[in-house]
Amino acid sequence: MTIDYRLPGRLTDLTAVPAEALAGFGSEPVTICAPIHSLVLQPTDPAARHLSEARLAENQIRPAPELALRLLSLENKPLTELREPGQRVVGTCRHFAVLACALLRHRGIPARVRCGFATYFEEERAVDHWVIEYRIAQHDRWVRLDPEILGQTVVEHPEDLAEGLFLSGAEAWMAFRRGEIDASRFGVHGTENWGPAEIRGNLVKDLAALNKVEMLPWDEWGRMTEAYDGETGPDYDMLLDRVAAICISDDPTEIATIYRNPDLTVPDTLVCS
Repeated sequence: MTIDYRLPGRLTDLTAVPAEALAGFGSEPVTICAPIHSLVLQPTDPAARHLSEARLAENQIRPAPELALRLLSLENKPLTELREPGQRVVGTCRHFAVLACALLRHRGIPARVRCGFATYFEEERAVDHWVIEYRIAQHDRWVRLDPEILGQTVVEHPEDLAEGLFLSGAEAWMAFRRGEIDASRFGVHGTENWGPAEIRGNLVKDLAALNKVEMLPWDEWGRMTEAYDGETGPDYDMLLDRVAAICISDDPTEIATIYRNPDLTVPDTLVCS
């Protein structure tokens, strides 16, 4: 078994979305991702303060097609057209990423979501964040792109993030295990959730995303809750060492194989809830 990133996964299949809503995205990856910044509104954005609890709960939506259909229910126009904040779906960096990934796969472009940490939002801190990668076959490499800040000045070239600006869960875990980073500087903005447990969690979420199962940032499965509570030991960390090494080696067959471990697989009931 291997993974074909050109094809949609269970959460990124846009076939149920009207074709006219997806018209105008173009064919180049950056052009396709460019409108995404005006599709999602962060719950912490001042423009979200007046929204109802039902609207704020949109950040619980997992599937990209459901996000797209929700956008159309708010304003029935192509998703390429600029939207006022109140006509955007409420979500997180994960929602920017899953929409971008779904649109790229809809065009047959190999793409995947990555869960990890961005170093460009807080000084000397690496903040929980989600981006996407798309494959350039002729250059034989994955390009990391942050659809949330595309077109902004947060960093130079958000369409091709420089090395070290974003660490995947796998990269952060390996760096932590080698003693190259201070894990206390890795965590979730606006919370007390910082440290090795956050890196463990993002590694497992990164593995799921590499298997085309792009979960919500707060979803937990397997032994993740125990890990967040500090109740796992060396055996779990050794398993995560294997996971990280396989993710970094980027062998789709091995990525799919280790994901079958019951401590790592997302239960169907959680994917579909």
